[in-house]
Amino acid sequence: MRLSSIVNAAGANFMLLGPNETMLKSTKPVIAVVATRTGCGKSQTSRKVIEYLMGLGLKVVAVRHPMPYGDLVAQKVQRFATVDDLKKHKCTVEEMEEYEPHVVRGNVIYAGVDYEAILREAEKDPSGCDVILWDGGNNDFAFFKPDLTITVVDPHRAGNEVSYYPGEVNLRLADVVVINKMDSASPEGIQIVRENIRKTNPKAIVVDGASPIKVDKPELIDGKRCLIVEDGPTLTHGEMKIGAGTIAARKFGASEEVDARPYLVGKLKETYRIYPNIGRVLPAMGYGEQQLKDLEATINNTDCDTVIIGTPIDLSRIINIKKPTTRVFYDLAEIGLPDLKGVLEKFVKTHNLK
Repeated sequence: MRLSSIVNAAGANFMLLGPNETMLKSTKPVIAVVATRTGCGKSQTSRKVIEYLMGLGLKVVAVRHPMPYGDLVAQKVQRFATVDDLKKHKCTVEEMEEYEPHVVRGNVIYAGVDYEAILREAEKDPSGCDVILWDGGNNDFAFFKPDLTITVVDPHRAGNEVSYYPGEVNLRLADVVVINKMDSASPEGIQIVRENIRKTNPKAIVVDGASPIKVDKPELIDGKRCLIVEDGPTLTHGEMKIGAGTIAARKFGASEEVDARPYLVGKLKETYRIYPNIGRVLPAMGYGEQQLKDLEATINNTDCDTVIIGTPIDLSRIINIKKPTTRVFYDLAEIGLPDLKGVLEKFVKTHNLK
């Protein structure tokens, strides 16, 4: 609230708009997947929800929090149904990381600038639409009025769920809270999160979840000196020091986690100046062509045996990495009951979808 203090001291007013003023009403049932911080695991939770609903033969259309950079008039309404659509709309790495996992699974996802127009297009999508899934960004609350709100929390950052805005709003609005990454978090962190959920939103259904890590080439990690490339926003404004790539390096026996900082070039140096706590891992920054070139040069300059790609997309497809690479994959795995299947069965029945 420091900036608000500056605004008020200057004599100006400002307003924090709430859900009743900002949420659009859909003609279709809406499920919102949101979080308390960037990098909690919204995307993998969204995928789990979509897979279950699609398994019932339902048509699910996802809508992503706004991400465009560039010509915002041309990007008013964006529809992504194939990987080629990512090129058509000139997506940044950050956009591709969110859209690609949907389209490769055969799911349509919308994004853009005008969310009234986006919602109406999604409702009448040519592939059909039974359910709208709001795929949140950062820790914003949904732009569409949800019939079911699923909020993801991260025990690696225990306490953040009640100390960041608007993430705490999402916790308080939640019908379901998913405690993700329990397989790699500390028992103390998990307990703090449980207690904060109980105090803040005691009526919420709590689903325990893990985020098990897989890699396509574990032999490239075992005993090797590895440069770890992680999801950019998770490390920067998400303030995480590790991500899926780091967990993979430790799980599969890397001999060294190579420090990227001595090899940084161009705009990546500026990123580390702004976010000095990133540490030795390399954030996949790709908001523009120059950042991609700098990322490519930094990776290729680094003295390492293997590059671990911990980002949601295959970086080697969009930049030329001249070193052996292995990709990290992770999906939500619920632990015990209650689980999302039970929640969604009730949702489907309530809305007469089957």
